[in-house]
Amino acid sequence: MRDIRNELVEMLRNEVKPAVGCTEPVALALACAKAKELLGEEVVDNKMLVSNNIFKNGMGVGIPGSKILGLKVAACMGIVGGKSADGLSVLEGLTEEEVRESEKYLEEHTISVEPTDSADKIYLEVMLKGANHEVLVKIRGRHDNFTYLAKDGEVILDNEPKEVSATETSATEERKETLMDNATVAEIVDNVEKMDFEDIKFLLDGIKMNRAMAEVGLREKTGVGTGFGIKEAIKAGELGDDLVNYAMMLTSAASDARMSGVKMPVMSSNGSGNHGLTAILPIAAYNERNPQSDERVARALAISHLITAYIKNFTGRLSPMCGCGVAAAIGCTAGLSWLMDAEQSQIEGAMENMIANLSGMICDGAKPGCACKLATASSAAVQNAILAKRGCIVPGLNGIVGRSVDESVRALGCVGDEGMSVTDNVILDVMNEMNK
Repeated sequence: MRDIRNELVEMLRNEVKPAVGCTEPVALALACAKAKELLGEEVVDNKMLVSNNIFKNGMGVGIPGSKILGLKVAACMGIVGGKSADGLSVLEGLTEEEVRESEKYLEEHTISVEPTDSADKIYLEVMLKGANHEVLVKIRGRHDNFTYLAKDGEVILDNEPKEVSATETSATEERKETLMDNATVAEIVDNVEKMDFEDIKFLLDGIKMNRAMAEVGLREKTGVGTGFGIKEAIKAGELGDDLVNYAMMLTSAASDARMSGVKMPVMSSNGSGNHGLTAILPIAAYNERNPQSDERVARALAISHLITAYIKNFTGRLSPMCGCGVAAAIGCTAGLSWLMDAEQSQIEGAMENMIANLSGMICDGAKPGCACKLATASSAAVQNAILAKRGCIVPGLNGIVGRSVDESVRALGCVGDEGMSVTDNVILDVMNEMNK
């Protein structure tokens, strides 16, 4: 097998980062913070364009520190007090006074945030004008990836794909090949097993962060209250105090708190905080019930994050398919299987079970209700790891499950990216109609 350890470690460093708030509105706050810094004066006019997926995911989600939902207040936070150097933690640095000032700014100013067709599912364009200057900032591909900066027509940064414009509906240049295009699940697991523990030790911080967010959702009912409700049901004897329900409780409680706007960081995965909750917390739950060494837990987390990245490579960074409930949950079941001392065939079998199980879960935006999906996803991740270890595996050529796990992943990507593109437009139309 190829030795791609260094590339995979670098991927983990790039894709597993702390984030405060849902990453779609956070990305807009980050773009606005950068634009305001470049402008260097008071804003008198603004125009913001975001891809349909950013618009959908940011429409109804809680913003840390504020009782106002959605993209517009996040944009105001970026303008009023955001610091672009904070990256995806841009909202964490705002004081309570700055949050209130941002809410007031929204009341007193017209904030223009509109969806735009884009070849990239993650695309944000912020134009700010002052009395003397105007600036243009673009983020593309990843939530914190600045690709274009300009002030008064003078280009400061230009990493834009030369043949793709912000308003095109399809890519006109060929997609660049990535490391994951030709990777296999076996190759990823093999390389993780050979990684230096010091290179992946930082992944353990994700357990501390995400576990702390779960504690907020367990102390009191926040958001939907899914995790809190599961805790109460376990106390009442209506649900068993087993690993499946414990993992489900922790993961959904963290999502309850995060999606309701609790101002605390979580460790994200592949650009999403909820992906990070799903990829990490069931493994944390297993470790609490079946204590493992830090090194083994870190390797399980590395497998979880990298398999999530592998799935996302084919389904897309943002997708009509729920990435938390599908991609991150498949990554998590692989990490859990490895931690349970499963054989490689059983790790792959657990992933096949997940593909057969949850591949139809749609993404209808980031919101408090995501906690219900994370509850389902985390419980399925544990169940399918346990089933696969006992040889209970969906056979090949079963629906979209192929002859191998890698063929199944590509089939899942085809269904999620190409097959459900119309679904995504319909979801957005339905949500827009409801929010009129």
